[in-house]
Amino acid sequence: MIGSKYLIFSVASLLVALVKASDDVVNCNATTGACPDDKPCCSQYGVCGSGSYCLGGCNPQFSYNMSACMPMPICKNSQTIFDGYSGKMMNQYEYLGDAEKNDWIYEGSIADYDDENALLLTMPKNSAGAVISSTRYMWYGKVGARMKSSHRQGVVTAFIMFSSVQDEIDYEFVGDNLTNVQTNYYFEGTLNWTHSTNVSVSDTYENYHLYEVDWHEDHVDWVVNGEISRTLNKNETYNATSGEYMFPQTPARVQISLWPGGNSTNPIGTRSWAGGDIDWDAPDIEDPGYYYAVLESVNITCYDPPSGTSKNGSRAYKYTNSKNFTQAGVAITNDTTVMGSLSDSGFNPENGKSSSSSSSSSSSSKASSSSSKTSSSSGSKSSSTKSGSSKSSSNAGTTTASSATSASGFVQNMKSSSASASGSSTATSTGGAGSFSNPIGTNGLMHVVVAFAGAALALAY
Repeated sequence: MIGSKYLIFSVASLLVALVKASDDVVNCNATTGACPDDKPCCSQYGVCGSGSYCLGGCNPQFSYNMSACMPMPICKNSQTIFDGYSGKMMNQYEYLGDAEKNDWIYEGSIADYDDENALLLTMPKNSAGAVISSTRYMWYGKVGARMKSSHRQGVVTAFIMFSSVQDEIDYEFVGDNLTNVQTNYYFEGTLNWTHSTNVSVSDTYENYHLYEVDWHEDHVDWVVNGEISRTLNKNETYNATSGEYMFPQTPARVQISLWPGGNSTNPIGTRSWAGGDIDWDAPDIEDPGYYYAVLESVNITCYDPPSGTSKNGSRAYKYTNSKNFTQAGVAITNDTTVMGSLSDSGFNPENGKSSSSSSSSSSSSKASSSSSKTSSSSGSKSSSTKSGSSKSSSNAGTTTASSATSASGFVQNMKSSSASASGSSTATSTGGAGSFSNPIGTNGLMHVVVAFAGAALALAY
């Protein structure tokens, strides 16, 4: 894996707050510093805001302070079969943190695939793709996804575990190489391309495979179809200069995505790694109308937290040490993970509580009415497509590097991509959902306001 960053889409009609003009966007990273108190949360993409910015992926290192980010819902054993599942998923930018009601959230365009009782992550012409994320975090455990990748040069599918401080364990599938899967890991977003190792498999587009990550405190196994394909021992990652083990060790979400690594707006190194420029006029774009990856199921088994972990409850993980963002700085608490409204943050999660139940039911009915569902039937592929969208302001043509965007990862920020595609300027959660560069043109199926709540994925290479 040479570099890829997050891909997150959103259903805009369901968002409740306007995004401020792009010149109001405040970035957060090791270079620009932390967020201001009026936009306290540093999103997964290195942009300051509130609301959804304070939930999954909120980076405590560059937020106003650690308390700005909401506590992270604790791991729970689960098995999800994605048969007729799209209607059960909430859009990322409507989600208020209630993991009891929502196991998965999505951004972009997804569809039920009735022929195989599975879910499609779809990427219409000139769009930025799709991503689904678990609402709960894992802090060591085993997660497996039975899936098929997409195909063709420039098209990247990914299955990763990604923490709020950018520890990462991943599988990535480059569409022009369907018999090799890339495995990789990162520590706190530090780029190191030498960590990548390929695993040989049969055609990943035509065949289902079970990809698993078995994550322990002292090692990680990548397991494909029941066989260990790679092992990383923690003691191999010691950095004598920093005195740290550069080993993924903090609570992480599970994310699965499809994104255009070969898009013309990406750096040449990214496009080369992705197999070359993406073909937006490929047969897939004609029939069924998009590139797609297929997800059948995800199983999650939680392991015990590290010995010595501070415990004052059983509801959430929480960072407690502003000078230490390794596992030693994480505690288990009973703090709430739920905000009252999309204008709240970890400072004041109860602010919108009085209207939270009406917001919740209204957001649920909005999701039904405003999500775009279309029937499509091409050959054997019959599906109903649900696309999330949200208008956003975007600095098209400007690349702002941050710890998030220059780190590893697989998720491209859809917000900037789709926003520049639509040419519109509005918003998601309060606080200015700015986006980094990475415009991708007109947004096919995601025709109404699609945008990502973060900085557009800009891969440093």
